[in-house]
Amino acid sequence: MTSRKFPFPLGRTVATAGALDALQRAGISPFNLLVRHQCGDWGELDTEDRAANERAVSEGTRILSVYHVGSDREKLWVISEWDRSATTILRADEY
Repeated sequence: MTSRKFPFPLGRTVATAGALDALQRAGISPFNLLVRHQCGDWGELDTEDRAANERAVSEGTRILSVYHVGSDREKLWVISEWDRSATTILRADEY
């Protein structure tokens, strides 16, 4: 996890209908996932993907976080584009 508070901009933030539905069922605000993502809490990624995200912050490549939400542990992705123009919350099956 990075020690910088907000090491990159999110750009335009959007979410798919499926992701918003999953978050609503879980009682979680989309803002919660966006803050975790932007603060460097990448969620449930392996060591290799965490290292790739750390490099992506400084090199300007895509950043991916994975969070499981709700009692059914539905997988949600948060993806910041390489140019930081947008960050999207979506279900893994919507990619």
